Amino acid sequence: MSVSLYDASVGHFLQSLGAVSGYLDKGRSHCEENNIDLNEIVETRLYPDMLPFRFQLIQVASSSLGAINAAQTGEYSPGPAAEDLDYQALQDLVAEAQSGLQQVSPEVVNALADKEVKTPWWTFTAEGFLMSFSLPNFYFHATTAYDILRHKGVPLGKMDFLGQLNIKT
Repeated sequence: MSVSLYDASVGHFLQSLGAVSGYLDKGRSHCEENNIDLNEIVETRLYPDMLPFRFQLIQVASSSLGAINAAQTGEYSPGPAAEDLDYQALQDLVAEAQSGLQQVSPEVVNALADKEVKTPWWTFTAEGFLMSFSLPNFYFHATTAYDILRHKGVPLGKMDFLGQLNIKT
């Protein structure tokens, strides 16, 4: 069995973006039920030298839809670190990334193989960029956002992080 570039990148992004959307919904519900200000969550950091929750979600979008767009254009720049988005805007950003990726065909992504992608730091092939840079960054930021919500008491478990599994029935 061979795995295509689309399956290995967009397939994983979509599964995890669905999970991120789900745990953001649970985070909102938890905050509303417990009178926790959503802006408090948006600005939460796990440690003083880490960037806040909002940055983690900006990078989730940048490392998924932004990465596929970069592989198409040949140039990548990360999402802005200082963009001031509220909780709803972060949920919208994740939904936009998910929707945008649903519009990308496997043929388009698979045709990107061997295309050059320049970043501010390195130059990659498209598959090297997606597999060794974008996916690890995507998972790092998705995990950090999940961890911040858990740290704030949101009742999440591993299945919330995994999202919709591709199970053979």
